[in-house]
Amino acid sequence: MTLHSPSETRRFETEVKQLLDLVANSLYSNKEIFLRELISNASDAADKLRYEALSDAPLFENDPDLKIQVDFDPKARIITVRDNGIGMSREEVIENLGTIAKSGTKAFKEKLEADKSKDSQLIGQFGVGFYSAFIVADKVVVRTRRAGMKEDQGVYWESDAQGEYTIKNITHAPRGTEVVLHLKKGEEEFLHHGRLRSVITKYSDHILLPIQMRAEPNPDDKTETPGEYETVNQANALWTLSKSEITDEQYKELYKHVAHDFEDPLTWIHAKVEGKQEYTMLLYIPQRAPFDLSYREYRRGLKLYVKRVFIMDDAEHFLPQYLRFVKGIVDTHDLPLNISREILQTNDVVDKIRSGCVKKVLSELEQLAANEPEKYQTFWKQFGQVIKEGPGEDFSNKDRISKLLRFASTQQDSEEQTISLGDYVSRMAKDQEKIYYLTADHYITAKNSPLLEAYRQKGIEVLLLTDRVDEWLMAHLMEFEGKKFQSVAKGEFDLDKNAEAKEENKQAEKDFDSFLKQAKTLLGDRVKEVRLTHRLTDSPACVVFDENEISGHLQRLMQEAGQVVTAPKPILEVNPKHPLVLQVKGETDDARFSRFVQVLLGQALLVEGEKLSNPAEFVRHMNELLV
Repeated sequence: MTLHSPSETRRFETEVKQLLDLVANSLYSNKEIFLRELISNASDAADKLRYEALSDAPLFENDPDLKIQVDFDPKARIITVRDNGIGMSREEVIENLGTIAKSGTKAFKEKLEADKSKDSQLIGQFGVGFYSAFIVADKVVVRTRRAGMKEDQGVYWESDAQGEYTIKNITHAPRGTEVVLHLKKGEEEFLHHGRLRSVITKYSDHILLPIQMRAEPNPDDKTETPGEYETVNQANALWTLSKSEITDEQYKELYKHVAHDFEDPLTWIHAKVEGKQEYTMLLYIPQRAPFDLSYREYRRGLKLYVKRVFIMDDAEHFLPQYLRFVKGIVDTHDLPLNISREILQTNDVVDKIRSGCVKKVLSELEQLAANEPEKYQTFWKQFGQVIKEGPGEDFSNKDRISKLLRFASTQQDSEEQTISLGDYVSRMAKDQEKIYYLTADHYITAKNSPLLEAYRQKGIEVLLLTDRVDEWLMAHLMEFEGKKFQSVAKGEFDLDKNAEAKEENKQAEKDFDSFLKQAKTLLGDRVKEVRLTHRLTDSPACVVFDENEISGHLQRLMQEAGQVVTAPKPILEVNPKHPLVLQVKGETDDARFSRFVQVLLGQALLVEGEKLSNPAEFVRHMNELLV
């Protein structure tokens, strides 16, 4: 090794020092996982080289036999994991090893500190597996050279996890990456051949590359000559085997490699399709949503193989956005080895595989919902908001997705989303024609909305929708099993159907005609209309919007997202039977009438989660009325 530049010391990104402390001192009750992570990274590096070499064969540098080697030296107290994969340039080393949880460092740290009992699950969510090396090592050295670069363009990286790292340019003849762990005191258990081999067999048997160790030395051999390398894993393409040949543990370990997760999957789907097309899918549904699932930069997609040859990671074309949490592998015989992401976008074979994958995932979710409701509820808590994107994205499967949806409702006392649309329809009265729902910023806001009063009185269930995605969902979910959806915050109240009630309402309209006109004149363009309502039983007033206008909740969401919104004016509805409204109706003092009407509007807006344009004025009116 020859140095070509002075060493450069860099600090890790903000808060990474604290994260490294957590990784090194607080994470993993199961320390041996560090070796799985380093081997998994080495395997990924080999996959990337295979893919790039499809269009640039010289990258193999006359060394096409990809492998991973694990060495240890008890005297020097070091473990070395070496691969001849793609390697890294200086810029890639800084990008990959100088940054932790690029898009969510702060969130990562907060989650770890909040629940250290789930350390291994959290570390997997945030994709910092390389740093698991610091669980057993107090210093880590990386030597690497990217395939295709000259020998004098190698890179040396070193860190003791104290907040800084050193980086140098070196001459490094071997292509690929070598990670050297200088073990802490007390970690001597990993300096034994049998211990390391057992970890490899336990966690990495499925890795397609040969993982090599030197033969265990003969205790009677007094020479220092190292033994020959031998392969210690089976290196099978697990998904090509029949289900009966694969144990649950093997399925789980392959998932952890594919998904870079530390938890077992919730469930998996393994299917082989034969006929005009031939492909195998092994799809996993995780137990836990990754922290960045809703981020734009979230990397989704499946690992794509063609005839067992790795082609690319994160092939997003095989699943729609609303199933982006699914991890796994597709291996097909019907695509060329030089397939590109651009060609994947307009390929009939890909479209058919995508359709098959979607059907299998939806079928698996249907089975969980029907046969293992508790397990399905675990899934829904993690991925329900993503599934709600489905009806707007996948029209052909809208009905199937609709049956998988879960909501909170006035039928229960909890905000848990456990009510299916099928449950709701089965409880509808014979004369109920619509599925009623209410969108709101929070469950408490929805549960206590005055808009629900008449529905509760009449025993009509209302779905309570409080996820940000719910407005998008309801814009595309027009009906279910012939029943149309109706927002209780839009349009006029339509439950008073008997002749006596209708006649009573007409009389109230006449009695309050002058009051309504006077209130509308007073409020001006702050409201679209002032009218009587019979949807209220306990509250004096509420605000609603016309049927074809966007709701107040959606207006707030759009404004929070920085969108310019031409907001429709709310309609103020007043309860003609409420004592406060009757008092205002009989008020002869114009000033007090004005204050009462403005307080009625302010209260109605506040209870629905709206912000008042002039809170001070509202408080002043309240105080003046209380004197």
